[in-house]
Amino acid sequence: MPAVPSSLFEPLWDQFSALLPKRPEFDPNHPLGCHKRRIPDRTGFRLVVEALVHGSGYERIAVEGCSDWTIRYRVKTWSALGLGHELHRLALAAYDRMIGLDLDDLSADGCHTKAPVKGDKAGRSPVDRGKQGLKRSTLVEARGVPLGIASDGANRHDSKLLEPTVAAAERQLGALPASARIHLDSAYQGKPCRKVLDGHALIGQIAAKGVPAPIQVGKRWVVERSQSWMNGYGKIRRRFERDGLVVDFYLYLAAAFVTVRALIREARTHYRWDTRPTTQRLK
Repeated sequence: MPAVPSSLFEPLWDQFSALLPKRPEFDPNHPLGCHKRRIPDRTGFRLVVEALVHGSGYERIAVEGCSDWTIRYRVKTWSALGLGHELHRLALAAYDRMIGLDLDDLSADGCHTKAPVKGDKAGRSPVDRGKQGLKRSTLVEARGVPLGIASDGANRHDSKLLEPTVAAAERQLGALPASARIHLDSAYQGKPCRKVLDGHALIGQIAAKGVPAPIQVGKRWVVERSQSWMNGYGKIRRRFERDGLVVDFYLYLAAAFVTVRALIREARTHYRWDTRPTTQRLK
């Protein structure tokens, strides 16, 4: 059984393959003039998606034609090229073109996940008895489509990640509309966050401290739902990667899948086509 439906995998692979640099089937620099054929990138991408979905180690998903070291090398190479960010940017552009991003109401929040091994983006988690963890800050639009992601150790406060999160969204979109409203919880109360919002021409709708959340939840629930969608991928729930570039690669790869899934879900009511997917996994 495939890790994701073909209606998700195929469009993302088409875009991802277009981003890959052209490489010969055989290595021209081999000293003996011969070498094994290069493992197809589609095979490597399929196994990386399996690792993303299941959270398995590369040894467990390796197949006869593609070793775990080959998967590691491809992930490291693709991470260094920033292909995860580019794939998510293309997914956002497709969603904006077909459905339209609702950027009038934005939401941002942080999320703790486990990081059993140390690395570039691991820290003592204040919500998990001081164990190693990852803090992920996500900015979403009004329907919950992720726009930008910033990551750091779990001991990093949410307010410290507001600036890199907004900046990441601007890099993915080009720019955010002026005077857009951004809904935040009470952790973002304070002058530093207000300064960040003023610097990006955003209007902050920040919850007041001491008031129960159900009374003033407003439009922040969409980012909580998006965080849950992201946590549906095993590599996101438990981070075993040490390299910060690889961590961000998987985060943006998951965001690309979330965006395309949201695109298909919205397109079902906006467009009609004979081969539209009917699986319940996309609802």
